[in-house]
Amino acid sequence: MTSIRKSTLSFLDSLAINNSREWFHANKASYLEAKENYETVVGEVLRIITGFDPIIKGLEVKNCVFRINRDTRFSHDKSPYKTNFGAFIVRGGKKNSDRFPGYYLHVEPGKGMIAGGAYMPPAPWLSAIREKIDGEPEKIHEIIEAEEFVRYFGSIQGDKLIKAPKGYQIDHPEIELLKYKSFHVMHSVPDSMLLHEGFAEYTGTVCRAMKSFNDFLADY
Repeated sequence: MTSIRKSTLSFLDSLAINNSREWFHANKASYLEAKENYETVVGEVLRIITGFDPIIKGLEVKNCVFRINRDTRFSHDKSPYKTNFGAFIVRGGKKNSDRFPGYYLHVEPGKGMIAGGAYMPPAPWLSAIREKIDGEPEKIHEIIEAEEFVRYFGSIQGDKLIKAPKGYQIDHPEIELLKYKSFHVMHSVPDSMLLHEGFAEYTGTVCRAMKSFNDFLADY
């Protein structure tokens, strides 16, 4: 049984209040403990997902977890650190987030979530997804209308075009799906579940409900 510890959430809470390099370095030991806890959970989730999605077999935790340092070069917010831990479990590691769909685990007090799919896919991939929706509408509907998919995710998330995408008519029967610019899903996780001893197993269950959706997005 693997879960996030209270001390990990407490560290992130404190970091949100004291987001400075001075505070961070003074509390480096607490950060390392929290990071180790999070990475342990990710490792267990990796093991579980590999059981039903062997395409990620051999993937290591270090290739999935994002750095806590923020890239502030092009941001008005100059806070040096993220106030969450995040990991993207995808074939080849997080560097392939613009090539393949995957599973995202976000731990942050009050904002935990399990997400996945294709977030802002580049034009060739987006075009391929739309072509597949156009050619196999019954398949995508079977996936997104499945009981478990609806239970955990509700519906597809993502920004949409106002008009029909190039190459499609506004009266296309699948126009609302074709308008999406992102094809991702999200399941909110309360702190009580992050702390629950079965959290890793729960994450695996949610990700399993996402697999057929990811397979559809990846099959091009």
